[in-house]
Amino acid sequence: MKNINNIFKKEFKSYFFTPIAYIVISIFLLIVGWLFFSTFFLNRQANLSRFFSILPVTLAFIIPAVTMRLFSEEINIGSYEILLTMPVTFRDIIVGKFLAALAFVGVMLAPTVIYAVTVSFMGKLDWGPVIGGYIETLLLGASYCAIGILASSMTRNQVIAFITAMSICVFFTLLIDFLIFFLPNAFVGFFQYMSASFHFQNIAKGVVDSRDILYFLSVSFISLYGTNLIMQEKK
Repeated sequence: MKNINNIFKKEFKSYFFTPIAYIVISIFLLIVGWLFFSTFFLNRQANLSRFFSILPVTLAFIIPAVTMRLFSEEINIGSYEILLTMPVTFRDIIVGKFLAALAFVGVMLAPTVIYAVTVSFMGKLDWGPVIGGYIETLLLGASYCAIGILASSMTRNQVIAFITAMSICVFFTLLIDFLIFFLPNAFVGFFQYMSASFHFQNIAKGVVDSRDILYFLSVSFISLYGTNLIMQEKK
């Protein structure tokens, strides 16, 4: 745990040493803020359902930008080999980087709590779906971070890592839902279960189902395990 904690601190602090972190957070807040409030007053409902509905797609583009450098940069400049000479394991490195990326996502989401507070002053806000929505968003963010780390471990080029992670996230968020309309009924249930947006919508509505939680945890675990296999092969 000490090694994981040290790597976590190093990676998390490194986000704020460059303007990229502030640019990513600013772009995220501008996009979700504009999309949410542009239609909020038209619906005349004191809830954040619109806000949570736009998060899966938005995060599918934002989080790959957060994770693209985690392994690609170190592989490119050769610092990863130096890291391996230290008394740390692949698990320590992967988990530390994953937690740092997830913590950054948490920091990015934190200012959006203001949206909930603002809405609560305009009407009677049901905090159950709001809390469920944020929990689900962190689970979704965890799976996207794991996918981003997997993509970053595949290449030394950060742009390729970004495009690969974004493509995978968009596939699980949008394309599966689109393909369902063209599939036979026998396959609809399977592909619907593979859709990240399908599981996200359930908990965002305040419905906590263990299958939804298991889905996001499984995607995160499989992606991180795949990262471990790739880095073992590179070694």
